[in-house]
Amino acid sequence: MIDKKYTKVLFAFFMGLFMSFLMSFIITIINLGFVDDFIIKWMTAWYKAFLFAFPIILIIAPLVHNIVNSITTKKDKI
Repeated sequence: MIDKKYTKVLFAFFMGLFMSFLMSFIITIINLGFVDDFIIKWMTAWYKAFLFAFPIILIIAPLVHNIVNSITTKKDKI
């Protein structure tokens, strides 16, 4: 197993992997439709998107976490 200290990096990796995969698919379909070389164009877009998504998530996730924590409150137990 992977050490717990790598949780944030693994989160960013998998979040970037899945989000870039899905978003590149959606945007490629919107822009091109199902063309003959759709898979090649989609995979090209995916790897390029992932190269940006992974480091962006590493930087942005802590900021988003802080924003969410500042606008939410813990509900008292009854």
